[in-house]
Amino acid sequence: MGKMATRAVLLLLLFTLLTGLAYPLAVTGLAQALFPDRAAGSLVHRRGKPVGSALIGQDFRSPLYFHGRPSACGYDAAASAGSNLGPTNRRLLAAAAERAARVRRENGLPPEAPVPGDLVTASASGLDPHIGPEAALLQVPRVARARGLPEAEVRALVLRHVEGRQFGILGEPRVNVLLLNLALDELDARR
Repeated sequence: MGKMATRAVLLLLLFTLLTGLAYPLAVTGLAQALFPDRAAGSLVHRRGKPVGSALIGQDFRSPLYFHGRPSACGYDAAASAGSNLGPTNRRLLAAAAERAARVRRENGLPPEAPVPGDLVTASASGLDPHIGPEAALLQVPRVARARGLPEAEVRALVLRHVEGRQFGILGEPRVNVLLLNLALDELDARR
């Protein structure tokens, strides 16, 4: 019985070192060597200081900025999660209707105007940094008016920030809200 216990403890220590130390260090090292930006969190810097991550949505509320998707977790990465409410859930429908009314009001749209789904529903993680091009283009008049910029210039900026499908086939075209808002600040600063 003593030999068996000794072997079990040695195997436990061996596998603890392999799976708890060696494997994570190897994966981290490979990630940093092959994808240094992503391994570091895809941080976005402005004037040498980090202002966010290109992978995590932020809460932009000012009319001067494009607004991203709603967050089911209050943009708290530690609490990342969706709402788990189904498409017929009354709370989800009420929240979506309330958000759609707010989007219409903020953007000067008539009460019956359609609103893209990504402006009224949270993503599965609650932290999606992207919206669809349609959702960004809907906000162009409001942002241009708030900043005193020509709509055509702001629309062109949005179109330059549309990212295509991954590998040309996966997902949908999208716009990273943080990157678009930073480019908008740069455009405004140049004027």
